[in-house]
Amino acid sequence: MHTHPPAAPATHHAPPAGASWALRSRAVPLGRPVVMGILNLTPDSFSDGGQFLHPAAAVERARRMVAEGADVIDLGGESTRPGAVPVTPDEEEARVVPVLRALAGELGVPLSVDTRRASVARAALQAGAEIVNDVSGLADGEMAGVVARAGAGLVLMHMRGTPQTMQSLTDYADVVDDVAAELARSLAVADAAGIGRERIVADPGIGFAKTPAQNLELIVGIGRLRDALGLPVLLGASRKAFIGALLGGVPADARDAGTVGACVAGLARGARLFRVHDVRGARQALDVADAVFRAGEAAP
Repeated sequence: MHTHPPAAPATHHAPPAGASWALRSRAVPLGRPVVMGILNLTPDSFSDGGQFLHPAAAVERARRMVAEGADVIDLGGESTRPGAVPVTPDEEEARVVPVLRALAGELGVPLSVDTRRASVARAALQAGAEIVNDVSGLADGEMAGVVARAGAGLVLMHMRGTPQTMQSLTDYADVVDDVAAELARSLAVADAAGIGRERIVADPGIGFAKTPAQNLELIVGIGRLRDALGLPVLLGASRKAFIGALLGGVPADARDAGTVGACVAGLARGARLFRVHDVRGARQALDVADAVFRAGEAAP
């Protein structure tokens, strides 16, 4: 007779009834998994660079993602993939602001700007964004004040160094504990600026100064991260290199099924928000998985 060691417990916990992420003019409910659709307005993003540079193409893409079930649209005007060449703040702003203006008030879902720069965030918030998704964890000394004054939502992501240097900065004693501690320092900056905790979600920064093995450890440890920070966790694993490596080297545009696997695994470990390129696949998989997990937690 074969015996098996007990499985490690999953950490999927449905948030309290009515739990939500507070934004400028509304709140995003966290009762079901939140899907954030990626809209890259860049020529050099790693999987879809150059596809949505024209505002009309970007607007159509955003509409399609909402129809497929996106709860938030996240617009970015600068690639932060490993080795990406930075653009000027003026160029970044010129890419995102016209699209934000075209979309604001039309889609019915909140808009997020993916930027490290306070000047770009300020212009984007004036153009209709309600969320700042800051991959640098408030490294720009003016960013926290910009977010606080606007009453915006904030995604606080963990990163070390810059896109040019981050993959050499992967030395951690315990990657989950160290990421939690470093995000806690960013959170202290947000607190000092007066950004309410109800406005903040944490992102462990999959692929940003992390090895493939560390990315897996972070997904396993999402519940620990959530509990250490007291914040909902966003998982941004979509089409990342570690998925390609796990699947034998498949290119970025062939990683959507693997991304769905990472999202469902992240949901099982406690993530509530998911930033993805393929909205339809993630939406369907996460809704089904969430229903199964809830049924399991409700069972006697």
